Amino acid sequence: MSVQFRQRTPGEYLKILRRRKWLIILPLIAVATAVGYVVYRLPDVYESSTLIVVKPSTLPTSTIPTVAEDGLTRQLSSITQVVSSRSSLEPLIDKYQLYLRERQRGMAMEEVIGMMRNDIRVEVNKTRLDITDGFDIKFRYREPRITQAVTSELAGKYVSAQTNDTINSRTAARQFIDNQVKQTKEELDGIDQRRLEFMQSRLGTLPSEAQSLLSQLSGLREQQKSLMTEVGRLQDRRAGLATQLTLVQKATEQAIVNAAEDLTDPRTTPGYAELVKRKTDLQAELRALESQYKPIHPDIVAKKEQIDSVQKAMDAQIADWKERIAAKEKRLKDSPDLTSAAIQVEMKAVDGEIKRQQGLLNDNDKRIAELTERINKVPGSEVELGAIDREYDTKRAAYDKLLAEQQKITLGFEAATQQQSEGIEVVDPANLPSKPVAPKRFMLAGLGVFAGLGIGLLLVALFEIPLLLTIQSTEDARHYTGLPVLIAVPELLTPQEARSLPRRRRLLLAAGVIATLVSIPLLALALRLTHVFEFLMQSSGRA
Repeated sequence: MSVQFRQRTPGEYLKILRRRKWLIILPLIAVATAVGYVVYRLPDVYESSTLIVVKPSTLPTSTIPTVAEDGLTRQLSSITQVVSSRSSLEPLIDKYQLYLRERQRGMAMEEVIGMMRNDIRVEVNKTRLDITDGFDIKFRYREPRITQAVTSELAGKYVSAQTNDTINSRTAARQFIDNQVKQTKEELDGIDQRRLEFMQSRLGTLPSEAQSLLSQLSGLREQQKSLMTEVGRLQDRRAGLATQLTLVQKATEQAIVNAAEDLTDPRTTPGYAELVKRKTDLQAELRALESQYKPIHPDIVAKKEQIDSVQKAMDAQIADWKERIAAKEKRLKDSPDLTSAAIQVEMKAVDGEIKRQQGLLNDNDKRIAELTERINKVPGSEVELGAIDREYDTKRAAYDKLLAEQQKITLGFEAATQQQSEGIEVVDPANLPSKPVAPKRFMLAGLGVFAGLGIGLLLVALFEIPLLLTIQSTEDARHYTGLPVLIAVPELLTPQEARSLPRRRRLLLAAGVIATLVSIPLLALALRLTHVFEFLMQSSGRA
């Protein structure tokens, strides 16, 4: 069966503390004495401060814009990094022989620089209410004059670093903006050259020429109508002349026919009729002879020859008549026809004019087709030229904006180089500290007292906690057994034990005192070697 642990009363705990009072007093004395000695031997630390403020620009804010508070804070932070860099602090350490003890102990330069960084503080001014944009630069060190000198040099480094940072940033910004302006100007010139080349390659199809092209097209349309009307009129004229020529030629041909008909036909003459009768008679006689004789009979052959002779005479008259008709026709045809010739001459003139007008009409059609093609290309050219113009306007706006920024940055650079722009300056120079600000000896000694007390209580706990788990009194017996205690017998000692018990306590106390006296220098030496309070001083300085 498990029994719950018996809680002690405050009176019982107080009895335990009285019984173990030397376990508390001796560690308290040892630790407090060692800490007090070490704290007393700590060197005094002095703090010097200087006040720097933001100096407003002497130029109008419209010309040189002021730096915003957050921008100034970032700038001061970057300046602090520069000032607290090794290249900046190491020369100060060598110049003023700072932290000589630490360096003699073999501390590396990086650690020494770290200590110096911890001793440098940059805080927003809270003491001078009449100054808004002010910063306190504080430095802590063991010697007042060295502290003042180092603080003054740190302030100078801040001022010079800010000036250099401003000039360098303005120089970098100036170079950057100059490059941007140059690049944008080259791009703008490229777009301008591309626009010029585009306009040269699209002459005749540019939007600015659209109205002129439409006017020319309208004029060519009117000219086309006029030419077509003229060609139609000439074609009608030629058709009339052709009809007139045909009529004249038919009249001439009819006149020739009539002239040929006026010649007497020999077949109507008595002589031709006599020959016809003679031929008929001879043919009748030939038929009669053929009926009596053979074809080779001389009479038949002679008769045939007579018939042929008569036929030749008849044919000769017909041939002579036709020759006379042909000669007359030829003579009539060869005779000049002035009316036909005049009509043909006029027709040739009309044909030439028709050809000339048709050529003009063809040229007009070509020009109309060319103008129509050029007009059809105008929308495409307008779109492409509009895109180029928009790109040019965009780049031009960017270029103008860059020029304005370039002017501002150039003015800012000139103002920075001539110290006319916003900057920082020292208002309160570094003071010579008269009283140390550290160490806080009373506080550190108090920490030693509390540490000794804590060690004593820890020792008491180590000795008493195991006893608390055993039965030590009638209350423990009653609690853990659950039975009533009828009688309690005190501890019985022999006379010898009664005499040795006080002696043993005195010996233990003497041993504790000796241990305390021995531990004080050892503890002090350990505290000095570990530099615990120096670290506490640095920590309190940072806080």
